[in-house]
Amino acid sequence: MNLIKAGGTIGGLTLVSRILGFVREMIFARIMGAGMAADAFALAFLIPNLFRRLFGEGAFSQGFVPLFARRVDGPGGMDEAKRFAEEVQAVFLPLLIIVTLIFMIAMPLLVGVIGAGWRDEPVKFDLAVDLTRITFPYLIFISMVSLFSGILNSLTRFFAAAFAPALLNIAMIAALLLVPGGGPVTATAMAWAVIAGGVLQLALLMASTHRAGLTLKLLPPRMTPRVKELFILILPATLGAGGYYISQLFYAYFATSLPQGSLVYLSQADRLNQLPLALVGSALGTAILPAISRHIGAGEERLAANIQGRATELAMLLTIPAAVALAVAAEPIMTVLFEGGRFSEADAAVSALVLSIIVAGLPAYVMIKVLVPGFFGRKDMWTPLWITVGSLAVGVGANFYLVPRYGIASLAATTAAAAWINALALYVVLARRGHFHFERWLVVRLLKQLLAAAVMGGAIYFVQSAFAGYFSGSAGERLLATAALVATGGIAYFVIAWFSGAMDKDDLLILLRRKKVDS
Repeated sequence: MNLIKAGGTIGGLTLVSRILGFVREMIFARIMGAGMAADAFALAFLIPNLFRRLFGEGAFSQGFVPLFARRVDGPGGMDEAKRFAEEVQAVFLPLLIIVTLIFMIAMPLLVGVIGAGWRDEPVKFDLAVDLTRITFPYLIFISMVSLFSGILNSLTRFFAAAFAPALLNIAMIAALLLVPGGGPVTATAMAWAVIAGGVLQLALLMASTHRAGLTLKLLPPRMTPRVKELFILILPATLGAGGYYISQLFYAYFATSLPQGSLVYLSQADRLNQLPLALVGSALGTAILPAISRHIGAGEERLAANIQGRATELAMLLTIPAAVALAVAAEPIMTVLFEGGRFSEADAAVSALVLSIIVAGLPAYVMIKVLVPGFFGRKDMWTPLWITVGSLAVGVGANFYLVPRYGIASLAATTAAAAWINALALYVVLARRGHFHFERWLVVRLLKQLLAAAVMGGAIYFVQSAFAGYFSGSAGERLLATAALVATGGIAYFVIAWFSGAMDKDDLLILLRRKKVDS
């Protein structure tokens, strides 16, 4: 398997989507600010977006890909795999429609649970209910997208699935530009844009699957043994792989009891935090799962562990400096990206505080994405689930004590702490079972990466101080200061990493020259 090429394809196309996501958030902040309608839309978008992250970025694929890949490589070949996908679609689609209808009817109850703090604000609460009713059917589209993404990823065709999220951002940006007045009217336009984005994503994935030689027929629903096997895997896979995302529902509950704008601040910080998580963690997790599954199926445990080791090295090479840079430069980053229009300097300061804390868990978030395929490739969906439940219980339980005393900062801190508990527990279990452990070469390389990141952090702090007044200045001054910050940090880190041996130079040269490397 060409790990670097596959991860690079997924990460590069995900970067396109993330850049568009930043453009969307920047326009949203200036048009909507951190007021009542912005908070209501943040909650309405959080719920379907949670399913996007759970399904589209791993959970459904974690269960579906090994089963589909096994049939592609089995005696039945592609015909057997296609039949399996059609059986899954036949049950999955009507089930999604029924679940969506139930939640649409019960939406006041759902919003009342998640947004409990808004019950005493009837205008805000009713707007949140109306917006969530519009956005919730996105679940149908994105869940079907996950099915077609799983097929394409199993066939090592990563392009369409990685690019599809960009279509959602394009639709939402269009809504902001077409309805720029702000308030409930713009929020409603954004909600409808979520549905439009889902339609576009599903159309792209269906067309790409057809070009790959697979066109799924609509069959009558029937719970075959193969579909039962998948559904048994999906539930624990969804919860086990998506602890961080599920935690966002609990933290939305706490955020609604905090001052207005808190959900907006959390959303913006999460947007920055999600960039390296999606580019590195989700990309590598998606890329390595089919290979790990095949090696385990062939009894090649050593090769499966080697893939995880290399993925860990590459993940931390990019994630550790990202976490340090985001923590050190949180204030200028939030100022440059979001301050302006209806989004004030005080708003940017709170967002920066949340970002500087939440990124402490970024390496752990990414390691979870790399470690979980070691369980799913062995069809062990329950161990990650119980570990996730345990780490969530710690984080949520702590917030009942911390939030009333320390406010929004405690939400970010417990999110990061729970991620570290999750990642460490996953690693300990894999190591004790003899499936994967950090070998000496990997430990040494990780320590050198930490050293390089520390030097980079100092360099960023120096440049940040030198350009202090530029980050809130004119567009040209902001651009100059940001370019200086990024260039200094990037050069400092990769120079130290290169000469200290913190990276695999051969892999980097191969990536730069666009040559192939077999894992």
